[in-house]
Amino acid sequence: MKNDPLLQPYRLKHLTLRNRIITTSHEPAYPEDGMPKKLYRAYHVERAKAGVAMTMTAGSAAISRDSPPVFNNILAYKDEVVGWMKDLTDECHEHGAAVMIQLTHLGRRTRWDKGDWLPVVSPSHNQEPAHRAFPKQLEQWDIDRIIRDYADAAERMKAAGLDGIELQAYGHLMDQFWSPLTNELEGPYGGSLQNRLRFTFDVLTAIRKRVGPEFIVGIRYTGDEVLAGGLQKEEGLQISQLLKDSGMIDFLNVIRGNIATDAGLTDIIPIQGMRNAPHLDFAGEIKTLTGFPTFHAAKIPDVATARHAIASGLVDMVGMTRAHMTDPHIVRKIIEGREDDIRPCVGANYCLDRIYNAGAAYCIHNAATGRETTMPHEIPKAVQKRKVVIIGAGPGGLEAARVAGERGHEVVVYELADKPGGQIRLTAQSERRKEMISIIDWRMAQCERLGVRFHFNTWADTAIVLDENADVVIVATGGMPHTEVLEHGNQFLVSSWDIISGDVKPGRNVLVYDDAGDHAGLQAAEFIARSGAKTEIMTPDRSFAPEVMGMNLVPYMRALQHLDTTFTVTYRLKAVEKQGDQLLATIGTDYSDLTKTRLVDQVVVNHGTRPLDELYFDLKPLASNEGALEYMDLIVGKPQTVVSNPEGRFQLFRIGDAVASRNTHAAIYDALRLVKDL
Repeated sequence: MKNDPLLQPYRLKHLTLRNRIITTSHEPAYPEDGMPKKLYRAYHVERAKAGVAMTMTAGSAAISRDSPPVFNNILAYKDEVVGWMKDLTDECHEHGAAVMIQLTHLGRRTRWDKGDWLPVVSPSHNQEPAHRAFPKQLEQWDIDRIIRDYADAAERMKAAGLDGIELQAYGHLMDQFWSPLTNELEGPYGGSLQNRLRFTFDVLTAIRKRVGPEFIVGIRYTGDEVLAGGLQKEEGLQISQLLKDSGMIDFLNVIRGNIATDAGLTDIIPIQGMRNAPHLDFAGEIKTLTGFPTFHAAKIPDVATARHAIASGLVDMVGMTRAHMTDPHIVRKIIEGREDDIRPCVGANYCLDRIYNAGAAYCIHNAATGRETTMPHEIPKAVQKRKVVIIGAGPGGLEAARVAGERGHEVVVYELADKPGGQIRLTAQSERRKEMISIIDWRMAQCERLGVRFHFNTWADTAIVLDENADVVIVATGGMPHTEVLEHGNQFLVSSWDIISGDVKPGRNVLVYDDAGDHAGLQAAEFIARSGAKTEIMTPDRSFAPEVMGMNLVPYMRALQHLDTTFTVTYRLKAVEKQGDQLLATIGTDYSDLTKTRLVDQVVVNHGTRPLDELYFDLKPLASNEGALEYMDLIVGKPQTVVSNPEGRFQLFRIGDAVASRNTHAAIYDALRLVKDL
């Protein structure tokens, strides 16, 4: 391990970082009242304890009141932030990790109807597509006060004991000055590249006057907007050199692309199905050019890619940020020679898409992330060994088996199919979502290590369950597609699962009716469109595929638009009837009594699932709790003690889609918070 490039220390100015792995600035949206309180601190401390060299807090901490966060960010313009940041920093320092924070003014990347309802400001009136606000063009007094705000915020962070700060300059105010697309100012802050950089250097000068020359100051910036008319690579390289030569910057954290649209954001931060580390070589170019400390992060999900980044000299510090949301103990496992035990990031981007939908960041298959104050990343052993029988080897069932095994219980799993995976195995049939199968593969490897016994190709009925003499039975049988959605003609419908699995061949003229709004509808539509069929996706919703969310929607839209797919919103499929060798679809709307018809040869429905719960209801009379949960005990992390049937032979629970149609994360969270206390 002494020769592992990732485990070598790195000297940044006066600061020694203990290895080469960091989590780059990101905002998981855990603050309370804009402050990094208990949960926020616990999230970062978990990663510090496990060996990360530096945790970079607060993607986009707001330095001004007219930079209101569009989701739950740290408010760096408040003096009270100092105490909270000091608590976080001190605890991370106790575990050997450095701490920095990213400071920013969002410029036009926010909305005027957030926070104090102040006008959005930018160096032009040009609207940002993502947030749709039309900004006020900055006046000199705006520039002067924002420069002061940057300096004030930096001074607060130094007072809190942080090791340094990072300024944000991709898509935010600072690089809105840089880009010809967003800077229409005249005079000292507009026109030439030197003028467009003046605001940045004025900010740096003001910050250095407050924090002195020794405090570490870096910048995360775009070196190429990859936009026609925008900041080009040649100017980005010049900016990199000028930042270094200023003497006011200590490291460069390199990004390539733009975030003004969902598509641009997704290219900067690629998701599953997109290639790993797409901008790493570009970061290497900047490091070679400047010879300056260079950081980078963009879909570096595994240790092999990170090790290559350092060993090849492309960067000095490598960011594994989403990977650490999936497994906060990456560094510890590298040190202990347990790389095979690292829970893999599958690029599902449930974390970021939830943030941009005004939710907190959760990992699709680590339900402890973002819940560090209530959920364990490492499962403690149970006081008493019990026998746990689990029906179903989908993501929820396998998580239940893994956690029960970690608790030290005897665990037996029954699965009707010949392989584990449930809906994940179906999902992974799509080329762009094949990484999802790692959710299953990792859990199977963990279960094998823990001695979990599996019975595949087995229909578990009441007799089989009773023969096991279990203490606890968990039904994780999932659900089956629900297609009984019409006033009449349901017999003519095909489910999205039928298409994805290949059980039903796509027609030639296909209507995909999607009112679940999740991945299955889009996966089926893409499969159909790729077959050469004329494809229309229809939803009664006012927005398209809302459960898929922004960044995950991008690859689907790119594919479906190129395949000439028709997208129809706000219309509801009412009925289908046979008309010769075709189907006549009757279509209505929730907004009026308008009715239309459409002739197609296939109707595919995506309407969620209904629970496969027959076994659960057969077992209820035999269970001591008759299937009941005490929700408050579940929420606060106490064992389940409900006894409504003293003659019952076992405790009985059901999880995941065996309860109701939800998603992978819900099934895994059900399993973790129930089984961790068995």
